[in-house]
Amino acid sequence: MSDHSASQPPLHAFPTTSPCIKVCQLDLHDRCHGCGRTRHEVARWSTMTADERRAVNRRLNFRGHGDNR
Repeated sequence: MSDHSASQPPLHAFPTTSPCIKVCQLDLHDRCHGCGRTRHEVARWSTMTADERRAVNRRLNFRGHGDNR
């Protein structure tokens, strides 16, 4: 039996920082062109728990901004 989640890095490997790159435009599916979050995720970000933020960042494969942000 294959476990897809086993191939993903653990949740704690992802940051709790926002993936926002200040290119805030939604596509027809309500996903941001800049960071990839949904409208709902962007709206809830400030009230999400650390693990909820990490789960979003894992889905986006966001590992943090470099020094050039």
